[in-house]
Amino acid sequence: MDAKSLKPAIGIDLGTTYTCVAHWKNNRVEIIVNDQGNRTTPSYVAFTDNERLIGDAAYNQAALNPINTVFDAKRLIGRKFRDESVQSDIKLWPFKVTSNSDDRPVIVVASKGEKKQFAPEEISAMVLLKMKQIAETYIGSTVEDAVVTVPAYFNGAQRQATRDAGAIAGLNILRIISEPTAAAIAYGLSNDSGTPGMRNVLVFDLGGGTFDVSIVKIKAGNFEVKATAGDTHLGGEDFDNRMVKYYVDEFKKKHNKDISSNPKAIRRLRTACEKAKRILSSSGETRIDVDALFKGIDFSAKVTRPKFEELNGDLFKKCMETVEKCLVDAQMNKNAVDDIVMVGGSSRIPKVQQMLRELFNGKELCKNINPDEAVAYGAAIQASILSGQTSNDMLKVPHRDLALVEVTPLSLGVVSRGHDMSIIIPRNTPIPTKMNKSYTTVYDDQPAVEIQVLEGERANPKDNNLLGTFKLDLTPAPRGVPKLDICFSMDANGILNVTAQDETSGKEKSIRVTSGRLSSQDIERMIKEAQKFKVEDEEYRKKTAAKVDLENYMLNLKDAVKFSHSSLAYKRKIEEVQQWLNVNQLAQVHEFEKKKDELARFCSQVL
Repeated sequence: MDAKSLKPAIGIDLGTTYTCVAHWKNNRVEIIVNDQGNRTTPSYVAFTDNERLIGDAAYNQAALNPINTVFDAKRLIGRKFRDESVQSDIKLWPFKVTSNSDDRPVIVVASKGEKKQFAPEEISAMVLLKMKQIAETYIGSTVEDAVVTVPAYFNGAQRQATRDAGAIAGLNILRIISEPTAAAIAYGLSNDSGTPGMRNVLVFDLGGGTFDVSIVKIKAGNFEVKATAGDTHLGGEDFDNRMVKYYVDEFKKKHNKDISSNPKAIRRLRTACEKAKRILSSSGETRIDVDALFKGIDFSAKVTRPKFEELNGDLFKKCMETVEKCLVDAQMNKNAVDDIVMVGGSSRIPKVQQMLRELFNGKELCKNINPDEAVAYGAAIQASILSGQTSNDMLKVPHRDLALVEVTPLSLGVVSRGHDMSIIIPRNTPIPTKMNKSYTTVYDDQPAVEIQVLEGERANPKDNNLLGTFKLDLTPAPRGVPKLDICFSMDANGILNVTAQDETSGKEKSIRVTSGRLSSQDIERMIKEAQKFKVEDEEYRKKTAAKVDLENYMLNLKDAVKFSHSSLAYKRKIEEVQQWLNVNQLAQVHEFEKKKDELARFCSQVL
C-alpha cells in the first residue's frame, strides 16, 4: 500500500515541563511547530472565568492566575496521593491537589465560575489533545495514531495511566516507549554510517521533572536496551525549587517578610529563577530581578554559576550515582561505552556535563542531536514504522528492519510465605517477556491463596509497590502438596498480566494489573468531558473571532468616514454598537455577526 494512503501517525514526547510532537514526512522526521511558532509547547493547562488555555497561552498567564494554572501533571500521573514525592510537591505548587476515595490525586481548580476536579490523566490528555491539534493543522488531516514516550523508570501504573490519557485525548496509542530508547533511535539513525558495527550508547536524559539513564546496544538497526536506571522525581524543576527556596529565604532576611504563602509572588520568582538557570548554562553569572515582588517591594539579586552548583550539588551527584548503577546493572565497564548522548533541557547544565566527563575519564559527550527534540524524533520514527509509513529502505537501516527491545525497569514478583518478596521478572529483563514460578501452600487444607503482585527491589513486601491482589480457590490438601504456577507476562508497552493456576484442579485466575488505573467508566466519562471542553473551546474561539471581526469593522469604519459629510451619524451609530459591545463581551457568535450586519446596513443606507 502507498504510504500516502495510510493514516498519519505522530510521535509525542509528553514532558513534565514541555511537550514536543513530530511526524514522518518526505522520508524524514519533521518537528512540528505550534501556533506560536515554537518547536516545543509548555505542558501547562489554565482555567479562567471564560475559557481553558493550553500550552503557551496557559504558561504566559501563570503569574496572574497561579492557583488555576496546572503544570507538572506528569509528576502525579499513576501515583498514589500518599506517595512521599506527591506530598513533597504539593507544598510547592500554587494549585490545590487532594485525593479521591481510591487515594489517587485530583487537581482542584475554578473553571468558568465552578469548582472542578481533574485527574492527572485528564490534564495530560489536554496537553496531548493540544499536540494532536497542532499535528492535524500541520498535516492537514485527522490524526488518531501516536507513539507516546514515558521515562524509562515509569512503573506499570504510570505507563498505563499515560495510555489512558491518550485515550481521553482521542488518540490510539500504538505503543508506549521509554524516552531514552526513543532518543537512542534518533541518535542511531542520524549517526548511521551504513556499516553493521555495534556501538554501546549511554543515553543521559535529564529533563524538567524526570531523570533516566539507559545503556543501549545499537547494531544494524537493532536497538537493545541492556539496562536502565533513573528517578521519576528528579529534573530541572527540582533545580528551580532549590533556587526559589534560597531566594525566598534571602527576601525574608533582607525585608523580614515571608512570601512563601503568596502564589503570585512565588510564581513570578520561579519564572525568574528558571530564566536565570538557563542563562547560567552559557554565562558565569546573571541577575534575578522582579519588580514589586511582594507588597510593592522590588527584588534584585546576583546569581553566579558556582552558587547554582552549590545549591544543587547533591542532586548532580545523585545523577552520577544513577549512571554508575546503570553500568553495574548492564555489567559494562566505562571503557565499553562508545558514545554518551545528552538528552533533555537540563543536560545542558555545565556542571552536569563536567561531572559526566570526569566519570568517564574525560570522554567527550555527544551533542549532535537536539536535546529538546530527540525523544519526539525517535517516537516519530517508531510511529512511522508501526503505522507502515516507512520501511528500512527509507530509514537507510542496513541489513534488517529497525527492531526495538526494551527492558522492565523494576523487578516484579509476589509475596511469598507472607513476608518475602519473591521475584518472578528481575529488573532489566528484555520485554516483551513471559516468566513463571511454582509455589505451594503453607497450611493444611488451605481453601484459597491470596496473590499479591509487587514491584520493587526490597526484600520486605511493605517496602515495594503493591500492583494488585487477587484470590485463587484451591482443592484442599496437606500443606506443601498443591502446586501453584504463577505466570507473569509483560507486553512491549510494559503492561503486566498475571495468571495463577492450581495444577491439581486446573483452576485458574488471571488479572491485568491496573493498579492506579482509571476505571473504564471513569475513562468514558473523561472522554465525554474532553469532547465537551473541545466544543466549548471551539465555540469560545469562534466568539472571540466574531467579536474581533466586529471591532475591526468599527475601526475601519471610523477611518473611512473621518472626513465624510455623514460622519456624525456614523459616529453615533458606531458609539451605539461600541456601548453594546462593552456590555455584551460574552455574547454569542450570531449576536456579534448580527451587530456587524446591522452596522453594514446602516452604512449602506446613509451612503
